[in-house]
Amino acid sequence: MIPRVGSRRRITVALVGLVALVLAGWLIQRGSGADPLPVQGLSTLPVEAAATWHLIERGGPFPYPGNDGVPFANREGHLPAQRSDYYREYTVPTPGSHDRGARRLVTGSGHELYYTGDHYVTFVAVDPSR
Repeated sequence: MIPRVGSRRRITVALVGLVALVLAGWLIQRGSGADPLPVQGLSTLPVEAAATWHLIERGGPFPYPGNDGVPFANREGHLPAQRSDYYREYTVPTPGSHDRGARRLVTGSGHELYYTGDHYVTFVAVDPSR
């Protein structure tokens, strides 16, 4: 049996509507920012992270002045989406490393604090009071 023209049109409209709903859902989910990060107390991080945090609170001096306090672009999208100058990054020294190492603290303009021990692959939110 050959479907009538009106049936084909309804099926086409339904399929287009379904695709639009799926796309809208994907865009909404994608635009909502990064997934919530686990929270760790500052005291659970390497001791160098606490030392870096205290330098940040005092405004320095930092061991890598050309690299510490510079904007962090969040290109990986692991942190909540914000404007490009919202985040700042700071080196957390790695004992025995001949360069800056992979550890960083990242601050947000809204007083957020994040830590990555693997050069931006993963992050945790940091509670400095713990």
